[in-house]
Amino acid sequence: MDAHIRKVYVPMTETGFYILLCLQEPNHGYGIVQRVEELTGGEIRLTPGTMYGSLSKMEKDGLIHFVRAEEKRKLYCITDLGKEVLGLELKRIQRLYQTAMEVSGREQ
Repeated sequence: MDAHIRKVYVPMTETGFYILLCLQEPNHGYGIVQRVEELTGGEIRLTPGTMYGSLSKMEKDGLIHFVRAEEKRKLYCITDLGKEVLGLELKRIQRLYQTAMEVSGREQ
């Protein structure tokens, strides 16, 4: 992973995190929006501008790739680089959680 990708994506925005999480199986922008709302109980609602801007940037940076078009919708999937970035973010979140539990004196 080059320094540019690490600088731009680690730590990740919630939008980027949820996009990569949802693209472990092929999906399109609107499908991702729906899945994120479902996963977060409606707390996070991605707007079309945010969603499609992020998809375009992530595709350009090699984190996702176009799979095929279905009913005028572009389906994307996470790449190996995207999985690597997502893995780093998951480790970072886990470390934050573990530290918070230790500091607050709670069991994991």
